[in-house]
Amino acid sequence: MLQNTVIAGNTLATWGMAFAIACVAAFVFLLARRVAVSRLRALSKRTATHLDDVAAAVLANTRGFFIAALAIRFGAASLALPAVWSARLHTVVVIAVFAQIGLWAATAARLLLVRYRDEKLATDRSAATMVGFLQFIVLLLLWSLVVLLALGNLGVDITALVAGLGVGGIAVALAVQNVLGDLFASLAIVLDKPFELGDFIIVDDKVGSVEHIGLKTTRVRAISGEQLIFSNADLLGARVRNFGRMYQRRIVFSVGVTYDTPRVELERIPALLRAAIEAEDKDTVRFDRSHMSGYGAYSIDFESVYFVTSPDYGIYMDAQQRILLRVHEHFEAHGIEFAFPTQTLHLSRAS
Repeated sequence: MLQNTVIAGNTLATWGMAFAIACVAAFVFLLARRVAVSRLRALSKRTATHLDDVAAAVLANTRGFFIAALAIRFGAASLALPAVWSARLHTVVVIAVFAQIGLWAATAARLLLVRYRDEKLATDRSAATMVGFLQFIVLLLLWSLVVLLALGNLGVDITALVAGLGVGGIAVALAVQNVLGDLFASLAIVLDKPFELGDFIIVDDKVGSVEHIGLKTTRVRAISGEQLIFSNADLLGARVRNFGRMYQRRIVFSVGVTYDTPRVELERIPALLRAAIEAEDKDTVRFDRSHMSGYGAYSIDFESVYFVTSPDYGIYMDAQQRILLRVHEHFEAHGIEFAFPTQTLHLSRAS
């Protein structure tokens, strides 16, 4: 009869039974995944902890190839397969199992790191870069471990492999030392935090706001609109002026008056300059000093210093404008003239 036909050492009836077992196993696994994910998601809505969200996402990332490999393994248990077929089936199942374990672990690591980043972003803007770097390192180590374990279960001598990878790693490191330099520079930026996302920085003659810190490059949005891309190693070796850390501005400005200004008015000028500055809101502008600073080529110079307690450039410029207009008003009221470049020619008649 047809069902007694033998194929690869098993009758058609046995093959049919194995196929049925595999189908039932696949259905059970799919149903179990669906029920478990549904219940975990329902539970996550009722609890404050995020661990059940992670568990639901991990189970939801159970791939079809893993379920198919397990189902085939269950079905094949009823078959008397040749040794070669059994070895190949074992290899497929081992690869599928370890690949799935790697996907589960990678999903859990990614979600936990993203959760950590979201919690830290409110107080630490560099958390995004730090999490990106950690995610790269964790996934690299994780998949390396998964591959080594899978190879070990397949009978490969991983001791010799690890030794070979060590030698090869040195060669690769020498070949990509510039990339590794940028990678470790990124780590230094994350840990030392010379600047963070959103900081306004000046590097040489380049000016802009930091909008991305990556593993190899840092991107800065210039004030003229274009994006500037710096290598992390070059950026870390440069002198960076970080205006994002500024908590106040020290402003120095000078005015010059003509040499024919009466001495009485010269003595009054520092007080007029001080009054112009102190007329500002004391919570925003703090007067420091105002003095006659010297004799210039065509003017008598006065220097004033004050502090703007806000790092905002617009607030500083608004205060500076009001102060300068107030100085002009005070000088007009006392008949004091501003100096401008002039030359005076004295002629004498020969006797």
